Amino acid sequence: MPDCRFPAEWEPQDAVLLAWPHAGTDWAERLASVEATFVALVGAITRFQPVLLCVADAEVERRARRLLADAGAQIARIRFIGIEYDDTWLRDSGPITLRDADGAPRFLDFRFTGWGGKFDANRDDALIAGLADRGVLDATRVERIDFALEGGAIETDGRGTLLSTWRCLSERHPRLTRVQVSEVLRTELRQQRVLWLEHGYLEGDDTDAHIDTLARFAPDDAIVFQACDDAEDGHHAELSAMAAELAELRTANGQPYRLFPLPWPKPVLDAGRRLAASYANFLILNGAVLIPAYGDPADEAAAAVLAQAFPGREILQVPCRALIWQNGSLHCLTMQIPQGALSDA
Repeated sequence: MPDCRFPAEWEPQDAVLLAWPHAGTDWAERLASVEATFVALVGAITRFQPVLLCVADAEVERRARRLLADAGAQIARIRFIGIEYDDTWLRDSGPITLRDADGAPRFLDFRFTGWGGKFDANRDDALIAGLADRGVLDATRVERIDFALEGGAIETDGRGTLLSTWRCLSERHPRLTRVQVSEVLRTELRQQRVLWLEHGYLEGDDTDAHIDTLARFAPDDAIVFQACDDAEDGHHAELSAMAAELAELRTANGQPYRLFPLPWPKPVLDAGRRLAASYANFLILNGAVLIPAYGDPADEAAAAVLAQAFPGREILQVPCRALIWQNGSLHCLTMQIPQGALSDA
């Protein structure tokens, strides 16, 4: 394979990949409220770029089209793809895209195990191959990799540095050492180094501490992270320890990162169960950043932090209380496709 590069999320994109919720998914119990969030999310994305929208069958497509059209989404920028899926968390089952030195894409198809065997995942694990079969992805550019990895577990700065949590990757690969896991990540993702966080978690998170709920790279050697300033909250010690770790990290040039702490939302409870509300699960688009909103006073402050970390981009809030019922948010639902990866984009 020619030399490859793993682009940062803030680099130009062809599209964003999503899957519409339906009654055959875990969203069935609260489908209407979740669909309202999807309408807002897809509508916001189409303001800036195309959407690849997976739909389970013709009826799901008809419903999605109607709801989106009624809300004023730019339907012409949406490509509907008929394909089966177990769930809608495409950050973890969708392709991780590298770019060859000549600009051609390389779609990495890692094993998806339902977050370590917690849920059925056979259809989700076959999603990338199915997208290639339907001509959405160039089948000759898809590479199956026999290693369990979810897109939400990794962050790259686009310049050879990867950030992840050891809690997650050690859960997926308990028989491998940190050195062995790091070598796989460096080799398959074409990274020069892997930075590991030992701390950081969110109550209600079933991903074993995905990095995209905790700390995210931003341009110009910056990291945006979820902080907790409430000393009475059970997350305070762990997230404070994570903040201290981030302060000790150094760039490839040996400099400290510019750090942007996100405010801490008030606890969101559902029938007594605390939900994993994080502002770090934002989505970067061409010219914009979408941030989860939870109906909390901290929503505006979190948006202001992202405006500092991503100057020149429009910051849009998307209501996400319905999403965190199933333990994820905006970034978890989506997978960006870098510019030049889709031949018909």
